[in-house]
Amino acid sequence: MSDLVIVTDRPTHVLLRLDDGKANALSFAVFEALNAGLDRAAMAGKPVVIAGRPGKFSAGFDLTVMGAGGDSMFRLLRQGADLAIRLLSFDTPVVLAVSGHALAMGALLCLCADYRIGIAGPYKLGLNEVAIGMTLPWFAIELARSRLEETQLSQAVGLAKIYDPEGAVGAGYLDEVVSGDDLEARVEETVVSFAGLNMEAHRATKERMREPLLERLHTALSRDFGEGLGIADAS
Repeated sequence: MSDLVIVTDRPTHVLLRLDDGKANALSFAVFEALNAGLDRAAMAGKPVVIAGRPGKFSAGFDLTVMGAGGDSMFRLLRQGADLAIRLLSFDTPVVLAVSGHALAMGALLCLCADYRIGIAGPYKLGLNEVAIGMTLPWFAIELARSRLEETQLSQAVGLAKIYDPEGAVGAGYLDEVVSGDDLEARVEETVVSFAGLNMEAHRATKERMREPLLERLHTALSRDFGEGLGIADAS
């Protein structure tokens, strides 16, 4: 298992902790490690918690890959899209411990989980792509359209509005905010309650609830990555 994602089996859940010692950039290696951790959670039939390092949840895609463009950039984007779909349709509850900044693909991960707990402090959450010269892919726009508050959508997506943790609750990126000292205990309390659910009923109900979004996401993927379509045409 990669040191970039530390996987720990707990009695009620499987914990996946992102920690690259820096901004928790989402690279090929990190996506591979996250998927391996999700495989373990799926085999165990337990809820999964994805957590960041202190002060940083994730700053998004690895910019060394994104800045280089070409096939590698599209492969990384596709891995991000595939992870988003996997989290949205995961058989057991997915909880995020958003331990600090969550930007770009890091913020999109917040739109894929069943429950998101952030921490109070001077942290930034949001989709900053437009501010740094990137066009949001169609799959990201569909995620935002589905999970963000309608009154915030234009600013959050088209104007790259960045939120503090409390504002991120109102926008739809987070469900609640606690102090940094209370994050671990609150996550544990939350996931214990989710572990008591009937997992088959949870899976089937989530499948029905998210079917329209998943259908739109599959259409978005064809626009993003299909021949002659979407972001492949942006340049």
